[in-house]
Amino acid sequence: MKKILSWSSGKDAAYTLHQLNLKGQKPDMLLTTVNKDFQRVSMHGLRISLLEKQAENLGLPLYQIPLAKDVNMETYNQLMRQHLTILKNQGIKTVIFGDIFLEDLKAYRIKQMSAINMLTEFPIWGNDTRQLAQKIIKSGIKAIVVSTNAKYLDQSFVGRAFDKDFLRDLPDNVDWCGENGEFHTFVYDSPEFIKAIDFDLGEKTYKEYKPCSKKDQNHYRKNVKNTNWDTGFWYIDVIAK
Repeated sequence: MKKILSWSSGKDAAYTLHQLNLKGQKPDMLLTTVNKDFQRVSMHGLRISLLEKQAENLGLPLYQIPLAKDVNMETYNQLMRQHLTILKNQGIKTVIFGDIFLEDLKAYRIKQMSAINMLTEFPIWGNDTRQLAQKIIKSGIKAIVVSTNAKYLDQSFVGRAFDKDFLRDLPDNVDWCGENGEFHTFVYDSPEFIKAIDFDLGEKTYKEYKPCSKKDQNHYRKNVKNTNWDTGFWYIDVIAK
């Protein structure tokens, strides 16, 4: 049965792949949503050229789902079903996710996949994120922080290595794996890479976003009260050498 790994370009996806490899369960393909207007990985702000270098260094084919910058949730769900149906018709039966503890998100993914008769797997689900963050570092996965939610972390955190010093400096209200969207990373090396990716760091930028509608404000989270839309994010440009 063929499987595809939801690949964000960050540490959680890389560690999920690492765990699968250790069990001899390497996926057949990587799946990433990208912003077609900016040619960047969704949420992470990473250039698509670097995403493609990751796939090349992993020796895995990459399937990209292009999304508009202002896509609403209804259109997003339609596009995901459309592309996943294409993959299912190519023999992909299971989608693997690197989620850790967000119950609503897991339920949302299972519901969406079940609607088109696809299975789901969550290999690192339920891990304590403080322990998991340290395991990721010890595994040999090397990553830098490429975006932060400005509500939690200022611009000084973008461009930093995801290492013990970074974890030590995190405020108490920030999850060590950024599972609540506090920060996102770019993996430039791992035990699965043929070679490390050489890169330079460019300028930092601040961007604000607005939900397309009230329905989109909390996405999949149905029982969250008084949750404000997180509008401000810091990014750092990563440029391949």
